[in-house]
Formats: sequence, C-alpha cells, structure tokens
Amino acid sequence: MRILITNDDGITAPGLKVMEAIAQEIAGPDGEVWTVAPASEQSGVSHCISYIRPMRLEQFGERRFAVEGSPADCVLAGLHEVLKDTPPDLILSGVNRGHNVAEDTLYSGTIGAAMEAAMCGHKAIAMSQYYNQYSHDLDDPFDAARTHAAPLVRQLLETALWHDKSYATFYNVNFPPVAATEVRGVRTTRQGARTTAAFGVDPQTAHNGRRYLWLTHRADNTSAASGSDAYEASQGYATITALHADLTSEQALQTIAKLDADF
Repeated sequence: MRILITNDDGITAPGLKVMEAIAQEIAGPDGEVWTVAPASEQSGVSHCISYIRPMRLEQFGERRFAVEGSPADCVLAGLHEVLKDTPPDLILSGVNRGHNVAEDTLYSGTIGAAMEAAMCGHKAIAMSQYYNQYSHDLDDPFDAARTHAAPLVRQLLETALWHDKSYATFYNVNFPPVAATEVRGVRTTRQGARTTAAFGVDPQTAHNGRRYLWLTHRADNTSAASGSDAYEASQGYATITALHADLTSEQALQTIAKLDADF
C-alpha cells in the first residue's frame, strides 16, 4: 500500500511523526509512506488553497517534502507532482495536536486536506488528538492515537462507504485526551454543535499603543448533544464521523422548492 500523509501543524510537528509511524504500520513492510506537509503551521486555514500565488516545494529527505502553502495545497502537490505517476491508495491527515470536532471541523486545515483528497477521488481520513492539561502531563500525549489509529483505519478500509455520491465521503477521527489504556471504546458520531460560539476575540493594547485582537477558543464540548463527536470524545471515546463537501441543506431546499419558476 502507498500512503500519502500531510497535516496542518507543519513538517516539524510531533503529531506528524506519530502519523508517519501509524501510516507505516498500515502500509506494512512492503508499503510506502510519503509525506507532503506545510513548511510552517497552517492551523485554522480550513480548505484554503494558494490560488493566486505559487507554492515552493522542497524535499527534506527520502519520500519527505515540505510545501509553502496550506494542507489542501500539500495534497494537490502530492497528487499532481510528487506522486503524479504513482498515486496513493490512501491519504491521511494529522495527527492534529488538538481536537477537530463540532464547529472546529469547518475551520480545520487537517479536515481541509482530507476534504481535498476526497474531492480528488481518493480515500481520506483526518485524525486529531484531543489535548488538555491531563494529556499534556502524559509521557506521550499522542498515546491514544498512536495505539488505536491503525486498527481503526484498517476497519474503515474494510467496511466504510467512500464514493456514495458526487462529493465523496471522507472520515474524521478524534482520540480522547487520555492514555491509550483509558480509551473507553469507539463511537460513530454526527458532527456536533456546541451551544456557544466557537471563537471570540481578546483585545489587547501593545506597548506602542496599537490595538490588537487575539482569537479565543471556547471548547465546551459537553454542551454538544449526546451522540455527537464533541460530546462522545469528551467522555473518553474515540470518535469516527463521516463527512463530505456537499453543504446543501436538503430540508431547507425542500422548503423553498415552491419558488421554482420559469421566466
């Protein structure tokens, strides 16, 4: 198996090393793992692409490249340049340092990379590791992902639906902020919605008198509904959510169908 991996935390991120190990386990001794990741951190860029500027591609080692661009750019560079003659069987994005659930899914560069891969017709999975004070104190904050990711990916490859519609399905996997032995199990979940806005601003005045705004993140995951990614992962479960890029609201579309008319 040939696997392409990327992330949004950058080529030097510790979570990328974890993903490389996970991918190698999945690919097996005769497989190939290729890394094409952003040259610097790209968190929060969502599905952004470098449409109006070129991207620099630099090789860092065998099967390892960095792109001055977004995670979605990295997928495009990997598919259409690095692996243009030998396409991958699977694309993995992560392991992100921090969860990507509920509204975070819409902002995440980790998710954006997986979405681009799916739109290009490839099987894609995004992976994220919850990160809080408890997991920070673990010897390995990525222990849950490192231990449980490969078996979950194998199960998805064997049983999941991938190309059910024009916008192919991809999968979002989140691991709870506990040691691998404390993960309570796996839950298939819906994308959650928290009762409070995901982001706000914290205004500050610099020493030169200029005004700046820092983004703040409100992650009240327990406010999301039971059965959602945000809630179940906060309860110690690894979560799997099926996603696609079709943003159509089917219910609302039916409501406004009476507006159809010919002029």
